[in-house]
Amino acid sequence: MKSFQLSLVAATLLLATASCNSSTDSVKEAQKVNEAKADSTVQPTGQGAAVKDDKKDDSEFMTKAASGGLLEVQMGTEVAKRARTPGARQAAEQMVKDHTKGNAELKALAAKKNITLPTVLGDEQQKVYNDVLANKDVSLDKEYVKQMVKDHKDDIKEFTDGSTKAGDPEVRAYAAKNIPMLQMHLAMFEKLQAEMDAKK
Repeated sequence: MKSFQLSLVAATLLLATASCNSSTDSVKEAQKVNEAKADSTVQPTGQGAAVKDDKKDDSEFMTKAASGGLLEVQMGTEVAKRARTPGARQAAEQMVKDHTKGNAELKALAAKKNITLPTVLGDEQQKVYNDVLANKDVSLDKEYVKQMVKDHKDDIKEFTDGSTKAGDPEVRAYAAKNIPMLQMHLAMFEKLQAEMDAKK
């Protein structure tokens, strides 16, 4: 029975990998793989059902956080090269530095918890990336800063929820540890946005 379950998980992983190469959402694909893992390891009755729900919630938080972290690094890298204002360039460089570290911590935690993370941007994050980088010159800087304000507000909410609602204490601790960094980033981008708006 166990080898059948392992085969099922392996088949699901292969399917997800193949799907990621087409136009499917990498976050949803990773979540499907994680659901299959939870199904194969947890009994669907009583306490097992609660454990399965916790694993599902934790994996959803982690897969979204992973795609968001990838966005911060990939978009930050591009904006740092193209930005016209020193503030946007420095902020982008800060995103790359801080989120590369956060992504590595999340990856290590996911490996420990047997959670599959997306390795490419999810559809939502890809759209933000494309929308920002479609701009040129100072318009790129402004759009980047605007998106980063929105993105960090959303992230703070998700990480705050994760810090209190995640089933696994290590996942809660990861979420809680990253909230101050996200708040610092939000304050930095709100200040930049106010400076840019004042120059209109």
